[in-house]
Amino acid sequence: MNSRVALACAALVAACDSHAVANPIPSDVTDVTDDASALHPSDARSIPKWVTPLPIPPVFVPKIVIGDGGKVVAHEYAVDVRETTQQVLPLGYPRTKVWAYGAPAKSLGGVVDASFRAFPSATFEATRGTPVRVTWTNALTDATHLFAVDPTVHWADPNALGMQMPPFVAYPPGYPSAQSGIALVTHLHGGEVASASDGFPTAFVTADGRHGPSYGSTVDGQTNAATFRYPNEQAPATLWYHDHALGLTRLNVQAGLAGFYLLRDPTDAVAAALPSGTQEIPLLLQDRSFDDDGSLAFGAVGTNPEAHPYWNEFFFGDVIVVNGVTWPNLDVEPRRYRLRLVDGSNGRFYHLRLVDAAANLVAFTQIGTDGGYLPKPVALTDLLLSPGERADVLVDFSGHAGRTLRFVNDAPAPFPGGEPPDPETTGQILQFTVASTTPTPPTPIPTSLTTIVPLTPDAPPRVVTLLERMGTNGALISLLNGQSWEAPVSETPRVGSTEDWQIVNLSEHMHPIHLHLVQFQIVGRQPLDGDRYLADWLALNGNPTLPIETAQKSLDPTSYLTEVLEAPRANEHGWKDTLVAQTGKVTTIRVRFAPTNAPTSGTGAASPGVNLFGFDPTMGPGYVWHCHILDHEDNEMMRPMTIGP
Repeated sequence: MNSRVALACAALVAACDSHAVANPIPSDVTDVTDDASALHPSDARSIPKWVTPLPIPPVFVPKIVIGDGGKVVAHEYAVDVRETTQQVLPLGYPRTKVWAYGAPAKSLGGVVDASFRAFPSATFEATRGTPVRVTWTNALTDATHLFAVDPTVHWADPNALGMQMPPFVAYPPGYPSAQSGIALVTHLHGGEVASASDGFPTAFVTADGRHGPSYGSTVDGQTNAATFRYPNEQAPATLWYHDHALGLTRLNVQAGLAGFYLLRDPTDAVAAALPSGTQEIPLLLQDRSFDDDGSLAFGAVGTNPEAHPYWNEFFFGDVIVVNGVTWPNLDVEPRRYRLRLVDGSNGRFYHLRLVDAAANLVAFTQIGTDGGYLPKPVALTDLLLSPGERADVLVDFSGHAGRTLRFVNDAPAPFPGGEPPDPETTGQILQFTVASTTPTPPTPIPTSLTTIVPLTPDAPPRVVTLLERMGTNGALISLLNGQSWEAPVSETPRVGSTEDWQIVNLSEHMHPIHLHLVQFQIVGRQPLDGDRYLADWLALNGNPTLPIETAQKSLDPTSYLTEVLEAPRANEHGWKDTLVAQTGKVTTIRVRFAPTNAPTSGTGAASPGVNLFGFDPTMGPGYVWHCHILDHEDNEMMRPMTIGP
């Protein structure tokens, strides 16, 4: 049986299995080969590019809750996680086992799939002012993890395996009690939500009903589920959701657990002037590696195997995957498009440029960032995205009818001092094929998109440090404030207050730092004498062996600064929840523990001790702040944060 016939049979079987529904490959796509044995996806350079159409994730279909007077008071969803297979590689290659969120979803054409399940998952289309309630169910019954679970990092450990000591067991098989009983908890990245709905790392559930210590209450007797409420009171923005279980985030996201959450405002006059429908494209950028059987390959020998047998400091795949398929092509009309970009990779930064066939740069316009619109459009020829960051971009294809354009990447891995990307693999991202039809000239977009009033601090500055040191077990560890996850909470801002966080990066790498609950404004970056600062910080804290289990003694960086403040880039002037803390610099962000739309002055203005959220952020398990390189987050580069009254 040739591969085309085999794939047709497999598709028929999959269509009859409600747990195996994944992103469909259109019927007009040509099989790459009739000899499957000749395919070697472990060789990234051998995987053909631009042969698979870019899938557009469908939209979850809500249950609409109607209140008094016929008003819509909420959208409700029941979403579960199961294992499935998906055509991630081009047609003709083996399918890939992934984990995926699933629920009824509707395509842009209006077709409803009652059991849609894919990676990335379907998109939540949320409306500002209409709360969303999602019951997240862990249905990974009898599943074993797709990758090696390292029981020597601080992790969920639902089976109470405990810390393992050397000599370690090689993977496979690893530790059966770590590989089964998968812990899951979903985080809405960028959402202003109560902490009980934030996806706190220890609020996990397993398919057989075991719970983390921060788990709330069961859902109608479903011990393997949790219902989270998202108020949707913040400005319209590109948010995304992904798993956030303690010590497992890198693995669970790698397995496929991520999707878009697009928050819209019916009164948004700017959106009315922007491309929509088939001209609005969400793009989830990720890197993956494959074995020859089509399975996802993820390293199982640790960076420091004597301390952590399977955990690696970084994962960098050699294949680029966009919206769940490798190196896709998007057919576009010669007109303007809106691209909603998310860097969903474990650790890869993307320095994107749009080029034509002659490698000439093509300009584009950024209109939004993590928390919504920028104050005004920003013309760009390149864009840097770190893990967790988003960008809302307009591309005008009207002058390129009949041509192809590509997003390419030249960001080293790790960024910025690592290996440059292979121009044949990780240097290539996505192709656009522009139709040879009559161009549609772009209409004007507003020169002012939103008003962002500068914040004024009303609380003392908070100094936080990013360190990379050898730990007590001889392993290289990345730490926040020199502390482990378990150390007492040290970030305890008051609700309503505005603080300057001075992030002192003393490590060798750039780290994307993400704060839960809030958006913030970037003040700027300033180089410092890092060696002198580190020596004095260590002396101030008693020259400790890291991690320290008490609060750090903060060291004011002012006298260590060596150059003037670098203002944020033009496309960093919006609300952010994730930013790049550059090596050898103090990055200052202004964080207000209030909604982004809260007044800055006058009646009802945010001030210390005044809660303007529609919920009480001082209640529940609290929040976290962390590095969004998922491999770092999973091994101590995450700290709890509680909001005080």
